[in-house]
Amino acid sequence: MDQKKIGLFLKELRKEKNITQEVLAEKLNVSNRTVSRWETGNNMPDISLLIELSELYHISIPEIVDGERKREKMNQETRNTAVKMAEYSKNEIKVEKKKIISTLLMTFGIFIIISAFAIFPNDSSWGSIYSIIGGIVLMIGFYFKIKFIILRKSFRILSVVTSILILFGIFTILDYISVSQYHQAPRFSYEKIYSEDQVVHKTLFYTVIQKNLGTSNEHIEIVK
Repeated sequence: MDQKKIGLFLKELRKEKNITQEVLAEKLNVSNRTVSRWETGNNMPDISLLIELSELYHISIPEIVDGERKREKMNQETRNTAVKMAEYSKNEIKVEKKKIISTLLMTFGIFIIISAFAIFPNDSSWGSIYSIIGGIVLMIGFYFKIKFIILRKSFRILSVVTSILILFGIFTILDYISVSQYHQAPRFSYEKIYSEDQVVHKTLFYTVIQKNLGTSNEHIEIVK
């Protein structure tokens, strides 16, 4: 029990009633010094006087003993809780929006990749360019997606790097299959060397020679 707090509270209640210590002392049949000692926290009113003070100030005895209006405290706590719940709700909405955006980015990235493979021929550099752009969009969406699942930034970065390597591996395997099985020019070559009847496509792992261009004998050879 904090007597100083109670004393300040009693002083505040008296001033709200707009009465002096002398008037209060007269109402309660005590001395001015007694009222002063209450309000400075040096002494506490007797139980019988607590009852009279509660009736005079229209508050409960527990409120006097606690040195504060519980109703106001409860209202303030309710307001604080409402504000926190509103902030939490707004944060949840923001999180849901970010999740939707990340899903849309991933979907759009996959769409770009599929479109690049479907629309552009293998020997067109636009196919590889759009595939890489689609991969970048996909990885950005993936990063924001796992941001809500993996809390540590280092783990998120590691996951993205791993995903990039996997995507690179998928591109490389699909490209090799199209060359070896379907005899098409590699889509992801970093250099092309043109001559009269052939084109040399250099990739990271192998070299492809496209011979007899524009003839019925056109064929593909893989040089390790």
